[in-house]
Formats: sequence, C-alpha cells, structure tokens
Amino acid sequence: MAATVMEGRTAVVTGAGRGLGRAIGRALAGAGARVVAVDLAAALEGLPAGWEGVEADLGAPDARERLAGLAARLGRVDAVVANAGVVPPWRGVEELDAAEWARVMAVNVWGVAATLGGLAGALAASGRGAAVVTASINGYRAHPRQVLYTASKHAVVGVMRAAALDLGGRGVRVNAIAPGPVATEALVGRIRARHAGGGPAPEAALAAMAGETALGRMVTEEQVAQAALWLASDASDGITGVLLPVEAGLG
Repeated sequence: MAATVMEGRTAVVTGAGRGLGRAIGRALAGAGARVVAVDLAAALEGLPAGWEGVEADLGAPDARERLAGLAARLGRVDAVVANAGVVPPWRGVEELDAAEWARVMAVNVWGVAATLGGLAGALAASGRGAAVVTASINGYRAHPRQVLYTASKHAVVGVMRAAALDLGGRGVRVNAIAPGPVATEALVGRIRARHAGGGPAPEAALAAMAGETALGRMVTEEQVAQAALWLASDASDGITGVLLPVEAGLG
C-alpha cells in the first residue's frame, strides 16, 4: 500500500510490544500513522522511535476505563487494532484449569471488548474510524487440545460482529483478521517446549504447518500486518463486520 495512506492519523495498537502487534504497529507507522502502543510495562521497553507507549493490563476490570482515559487525552483516534492476547498451554477438555480459563478469557475477550468500548467515542470523532481485531483461524475452526484458545477466539469474532453493528451508525467500521500459524518467537517457543516434552522437532513442526497451506508456506508477520493496515485504511472503506483469513490458503 502507499506509504502515506495513514498520514496524519493516530492509531492505537494493543499488544504492540512484540510479535504481531509490533509488526502491525510498524506497518501503520510506515504508512504515516502516529502509533500509540498499549501493552504491559515490560513489553513496552525498546519501542521504535516516535511511538508512544501506554501501560495497561487489558485483562483487568478497569481496562475499559483506562482506555477511555486515553481516548479523552487523544481526542480523536482514526484506527484501533485490538491485538493483545495470550495463548494458553494446550489442554484437552478434561484437563481445563478454571483460573487459567478466567485469565485467558479476561485478556482475549474482555480485553477486546474493553478496547473497542473505551475507544469508541474517539473513533467516532475521527469521522472515518476503523477498528481491527486480531482473531485467529481458531475463531472459525478448532484444533485438538485447544479448547480454551478456540473458545476465546470464537468469542472475539462475536464481539467484533456485534461491535460493528453498535458502532456502524456512528461511522465506525469494525473488522477482524484471522491469522493462520505465524512463526513468531512465541510460536517457535511453544513448539520447542512441546519438542522437549516428546513432540516433533521444531523444523518438522513448522514444515508440517507450511505443508497444510495452498501456498506451501506459512504467512509472515509482515503479511498479517499488511492485512490489518488495509482494514484500518480507507482502501477498505465499504467493509465492516468481516473476518478476513490471512493463512496462505488453509483448507
């Protein structure tokens, strides 16, 4: 996309300290946006020059109020990317942990709803506000031993669709991306941990994931970020309430 499509606009990205959130922030900044990164304190260390860091725990009960305070300070927000989330350990349905369930749902689902709700007024003030939610292919399909993560991402898709209806009348678009496997540091770390417990070698696991796609390769952080940028920009101005898969053609 053109390097100036977000020129003069302010974008708030949650979970922007690392991984996909950092890549999405880079794409928005590269297109001219002012980036406000919302994350835990440790993740905000070493942000790129020009980014503003805002500390917040998106799973906390006061997350919406904290973001509403940010919205009041900024006045107008043109794009919001609700990306913050956690991936819990793999557990089957007979092995679920109640405390883990509550924490993951708080970050992955409440965190998204709180982000959209807290920043809704600032998005409406833009006159062309667009919100992008990071869901997952687990938002429309399931994998063994991923009950909690799958449930949380299904819920995120529901939040996005309802928010699109709630905010559409105020000129705000709300969409979601559904990335497939991306070789982030976090994913590679989980694969290595499973390998230490008897799972396949990391190279084999990554090759197997790539082999499941139509393109024969996994998507990159940058490709996912470009999809988020497109949904945040005027190039997708007629689109709202949509879940966009970004997964190199998983069947």
